[in-house]
Amino acid sequence: MNESDWKKFKKVKDKALERFCSQALNDLREAMDKESDSSHSTYLLVYRLIENSDKRLGFLFNGHSRSKAQFQLMAMRSKGLVSDSDLEGMSDAFIEATKPRQ
Repeated sequence: MNESDWKKFKKVKDKALERFCSQALNDLREAMDKESDSSHSTYLLVYRLIENSDKRLGFLFNGHSRSKAQFQLMAMRSKGLVSDSDLEGMSDAFIEATKPRQ
């Protein structure tokens, strides 16, 4: 990974983290606004959503190293957290290497 891609990756990762957190919070709002039989069932749903979001957040974003950057960017792209415009300025080789596998 060249220096330019590494510097750009930090910014892309920060944007992706914001998008991830925004989506997670929207999911929580929906769960809390949903009609439910009881407050307890709503609480359990919210707890599970937070627990699952935290696991995904850790998988996608924990650790910031060059050795993890390619894998992390591929995972972020596969989850729709990175747009093509976010990748502007990165090398074609790095963009191609992080293209999500289908």
